[in-house]
Amino acid sequence: MHQKLRLIFLLLLTVTTLHADYTLQESKRTKSKIDRMPKHKVADMKRIPQNPSYYANQIKPFSSKKQKKLDKAYNKKYFKPWTINKLEIPKKDFGWEVRFVTKKRIYREKGAVIPASVYNKWINNAHYEHFNSKKYKAITIRRTNVKALPTSQAFYRDPKKTGEGFPFDYNQNSALHINIPLLISHYSRDKKWAFVQASYSFGWVKTSDIALVSSEFIKKFKNDHYAVVIKDNLRLYNGKKAISLVKLGALFPIAKDRKHYLVASRDKKGHAQIEKVIATKTNILAKKPLPFTPKNVAMIAKEFYGEPYGWGGSYECRDCSATTRDFLGPFGIFLRRNSGKQAKDGKRINIRGLSKAKKKKKIIQKAEPFRSLLHVGGHIVLYLGHFKNEPVIMHTYWGIRKKDRTKLITGRTIITSTEPGKERSDIREGSKLINTLSSIVNF
Repeated sequence: MHQKLRLIFLLLLTVTTLHADYTLQESKRTKSKIDRMPKHKVADMKRIPQNPSYYANQIKPFSSKKQKKLDKAYNKKYFKPWTINKLEIPKKDFGWEVRFVTKKRIYREKGAVIPASVYNKWINNAHYEHFNSKKYKAITIRRTNVKALPTSQAFYRDPKKTGEGFPFDYNQNSALHINIPLLISHYSRDKKWAFVQASYSFGWVKTSDIALVSSEFIKKFKNDHYAVVIKDNLRLYNGKKAISLVKLGALFPIAKDRKHYLVASRDKKGHAQIEKVIATKTNILAKKPLPFTPKNVAMIAKEFYGEPYGWGGSYECRDCSATTRDFLGPFGIFLRRNSGKQAKDGKRINIRGLSKAKKKKKIIQKAEPFRSLLHVGGHIVLYLGHFKNEPVIMHTYWGIRKKDRTKLITGRTIITSTEPGKERSDIREGSKLINTLSSIVNF
């Protein structure tokens, strides 16, 4: 009798293990060498309020109608890779990585030149002659990096020069959240990589990080009821097995029972299947779009503050455009991959060529707190509001240019004026943000 009960218990345990619920839990990203980079402070970071809540009451709420319209457009762009029949990459962008590695020397992190024999193997593995030959629809099953070439190896411009070397790995194109729809162009020769287009970036991802979707899967997954992650650095588990880091901004369809969320997993044949997810806390996901209120904008902004600078989403962190994209995403505003494209995603107001005083005045008059971006070539920031008649911004900022052309590295997401470092005599005047900012981008 005892033996029979034991067998029943073991059978029940096995069934429970096989059908264990997926859970989304609070966690932390893995610390890495990016956390050991210099993180200098400037006076702004002491004299200007560093809590986003201070500025939150300056917002002008969206009308419900406008926010719903923006969110509808967001969803259309998000799922676009499942609605197109071939990759849509501008001619000027296609093949940039081949030109990059072949026209000038590229280096390893410690300064060794990468020979042509090495990068030509990467290019050969890319199998570009098969571009747009597969046209498979797929989805990310975990957070994954998008690479310029089908290799995990990093490559840099000359690390001995200012602004080059670590962490600016030019093979790190972007990073994709879990549950991102994809269109696959083709595979690398070694089959370890797929060349894909997502809603906001394109490039090479590991085939082990994606799964092929069927029309039935798409119908169930694309259900018009979506939640968004509003707490950074969560982790998805299958039972006790960690599946993926989940960053703020990731999207999860809401299940029919309104108690679970949906996530894609990969079966043994590489096809996607839907799993139900339980959120272990109620404050880590919210129905999208999140209402644009003082409480919510402050809550979301705080999640980014102090995060190390992660070029292209490397080291489980963000760069300037990833921060702005993931901040505005929960409110139903879609942004593309880089600062230049994001500057075209909203309504632009030109401020180029204005004096400092006029530029600051126009920013305060025309920019909308927590829903306007300020842009300069290569950098984009979130406008928070004003403090003592100074525009205040939150931005993931690598560093401030000095007169000797080096940089004072801030290396994280900070809150400053538009003149960070102005108290220092070694900062290059012409490179100050206020002097280079060229446009306000409103939503």
